[in-house]
Amino acid sequence: MILEKIQIFINNDSISFTTTTDEELPEIELDYTNVITDNDLTFTKKYILENEKVVSVFITELCREKNVYRASLESNDLALFLCDLFKKNSYITALCIRENQVLPFAVYEKIIENKNINYIEAYNIQTYMVELFDKVGIRSESRTEIFYTSHFMQSNNLTNYSKIFYKMNIRIDQLLSAEDKDDFLAFANINKYLKNIHIDTFNKDDLETVIKILTENKLKNIRILLYDTIKNYKTIDYLKKVNRKLKKKKKKIKIELVYSKEYLKENIFAQIIVNTLKICGLIMSFLVVSIISYISISNYMALKQVNEIQENIKDVIEEKKNENLSLPSTEQDKEILNNYILSVLSINPDVVGWLKVNNTNVDYPVVQSLDNDFYLQHNLYKEKDKNGWIYMDYRNAKENLDKNTIIFGHNMYYSGVMFGTLANATKKSWYENPENQIISYDNLYESNKYQIFSIYIIPKTSDYLKTYFADDEEFIEFSNMLKNRSIHDFNVDIQPDDKIITLSTCSNHTNRLVIHAKLLKET
Repeated sequence: MILEKIQIFINNDSISFTTTTDEELPEIELDYTNVITDNDLTFTKKYILENEKVVSVFITELCREKNVYRASLESNDLALFLCDLFKKNSYITALCIRENQVLPFAVYEKIIENKNINYIEAYNIQTYMVELFDKVGIRSESRTEIFYTSHFMQSNNLTNYSKIFYKMNIRIDQLLSAEDKDDFLAFANINKYLKNIHIDTFNKDDLETVIKILTENKLKNIRILLYDTIKNYKTIDYLKKVNRKLKKKKKKIKIELVYSKEYLKENIFAQIIVNTLKICGLIMSFLVVSIISYISISNYMALKQVNEIQENIKDVIEEKKNENLSLPSTEQDKEILNNYILSVLSINPDVVGWLKVNNTNVDYPVVQSLDNDFYLQHNLYKEKDKNGWIYMDYRNAKENLDKNTIIFGHNMYYSGVMFGTLANATKKSWYENPENQIISYDNLYESNKYQIFSIYIIPKTSDYLKTYFADDEEFIEFSNMLKNRSIHDFNVDIQPDDKIITLSTCSNHTNRLVIHAKLLKET
């Protein structure tokens, strides 16, 4: 007779379930079809049905011993058959169904009966089912992609229903087309978690369209962040009136103007110049001396404070070196390579990696927030600090690196902290040294090396801050633009499947110092 069996084995951080069959076996050999070892269990379906509690105990013990939390199931039918075995297994909190089929409602019903499951991944989870899962606290994710023509959907990486449903931050980086408006309406109909809308360029019609769609879909507690440098007082008054109107109607939507630090500095210094022209030379000299003294003291205090933080990081890494550290169960999906980064998460859970640039002071953990504002004025401890910290663009993925991973940092008065020593890279003696042309960036799961292919100083622009590319041709055009700006030809070839890292900081009040490097595939 032909026996259908279920093979159970550990694969990285998952416990995997696969259906196998044995060819014709004599009746006398049926007792030898069940196998139990340290890493592998094999049971006939008949045995599981007749001995459900015993098999459940075996699976629970295997999960406990191997410290796994994720069950990988071959098919929907196998999920339906096995879900009852997981009910008393507190270790299994996530399910992945490998079959490329729509998730049946019967499997959904089985999953929600299990109070331990908080995550499900399948090839295609229907939209109504995503909402049903969310209501019972289970995060669901489909592997199928939704293809859109609008720039809004593409630039925000809204490729499937789950991403649209859970998205917390979106960016509008150009004027909205008719397709963009339609897709933003569809997004607002689906999304339940939106907090921030980042708008690069102010346009009255677009702003009113966004607000109208938000209010009609009863989305609340949302910040609209305008990054345009608005100097026109009529426009500012208009925005204030809109805010008052929204507040009066209790819409819980607020518009905020986000001026660049450079713009604020320029206006402050312009006012200082006007004022100093009205006073005598003695007072002007006093101001100059005071400013120089302030900067010197400020730089000294900044360097001292950052050194103390770095010493604390070293102490934490050393203390936790021999501890058995782990991520929260919802994040354990890969083998951790760099435990020292895992140690730093105890200081700040926003840490996503570690950046090192040779022959500079850049040797810091990298953080990431929900926007690109918080770590401009907060340090690793999340304390208010004008020197900020080194941080990754909020749009970038912290694990599976994007085509362009962007990392920002301050260069405050050449204090030497954060990106204060990146200016070394513009010196011929620095960039012609092969050792300096390699940038290291590690995350929990990878240790990566990047080869520098472009260094330049440019007036303030955002054209090098792209994270999404529609196709290979757009990416190659982008990389050629970066190479053509470089102060030195590094003779590095960029291919369509390459990934790059971008370091960006201030060179002065109006210019940016930018470094681009290509991920070396052998790392």
